Amino acid sequence: MGVLRSTQSMQAEVEEMRAALLHGHGAGAVAAAGWRPSAGDADVKRAAGGDGGAAGPRTVCVTGGISFVGFAVVDRLLRHGYTVRLALETQEDLDKLREMEMFGEDGRDGVWTVMANVTDPESLHRAFDGCAGVFHTSAFVDPGGMSGYTKHMASLEAKAAEQVIEACVRTESVRKCVFTSSLLACVWRQNYPHDRRFPTIIDENCWSDESFCRDNKLWFALGKTAAEKAAWRAARGRDLKLVTVCPALVTGPGFRRRNSTASIAYLKGARAMLADGLLATANVETVAEAHVRVYEAMGNNTAGGRYICYDHVVQRPEEFVELERQLGIPRRAAAGAEDSGDRLARFELCRQKLARLMSTRRRCTYDDYYSVAFD
Repeated sequence: MGVLRSTQSMQAEVEEMRAALLHGHGAGAVAAAGWRPSAGDADVKRAAGGDGGAAGPRTVCVTGGISFVGFAVVDRLLRHGYTVRLALETQEDLDKLREMEMFGEDGRDGVWTVMANVTDPESLHRAFDGCAGVFHTSAFVDPGGMSGYTKHMASLEAKAAEQVIEACVRTESVRKCVFTSSLLACVWRQNYPHDRRFPTIIDENCWSDESFCRDNKLWFALGKTAAEKAAWRAARGRDLKLVTVCPALVTGPGFRRRNSTASIAYLKGARAMLADGLLATANVETVAEAHVRVYEAMGNNTAGGRYICYDHVVQRPEEFVELERQLGIPRRAAAGAEDSGDRLARFELCRQKLARLMSTRRRCTYDDYYSVAFD
């Protein structure tokens, strides 16, 4: 969702987005990827009417494409040869795209923009019309909340998830949807069955307890859990293939500025996650590749259900302290983290389902170690 920022802040974010596109690919690769400039209202109308991003099996729509994860997903889709219709919610989002100045020429139909509100089913239907698939990466943030995420945001996110799935079902061209959830939708429960000799495995069959999240004011976890459950309920028995990706704390170049609100909200309860072996990170490039790979595997029915996605489990207290330092969380919030280092973790995260899928066509990158320098 859009958040009001100062001109300086928005310019800095634009620069980081531009750098993200150039990082590792070079300006020539970016141009080849097919990014094109938004031309304002005329461009939006072309997309809404179906001329923008011509309908086809490789035309997809991405909600929240200006977000940290969404932007990476769009970039990855372009590199895989997709045409992307970018659903923007605010004028500020459109301004960011205009400011980037590195989209290519009008003839390169790589990205088209359309204005759509995730709480408005009619605008979603118009945005999705003509697309074969939808990537729902949009999320709510509240700059007025202490952690950037409130109980009200959790309720709105669940409602938006339902609206997105309903719009997918209603849109004749849409057959697949990849939904961005969170690892937090899997890890928070009051009572897990536990064998003291071995850690309890946390995999895609595990769901966070909404009552537990509510009682402990874990609003971000509550929102992600409720939203994903709402999506599955809305898709059940309908003519739509749905897959959810549940990434850990998303890091990578620029995450401190571009994803700080969601990161701080994610880390509420982080000391307990650290002690239990449940605090993990996922590089944004890994998350983006996972989205595209599960989408492609859905075409031949080799992907389905939920997929936990992470690169590295944070086990050392000093990593946790550094992560909070990078996000500007006061040092006192990390007090006591050092005491958890000698404790035997009660749980063990499992990503085997996604690793198997990723290894079917190319080398799996999920065992890469991402150091304490998360940014």
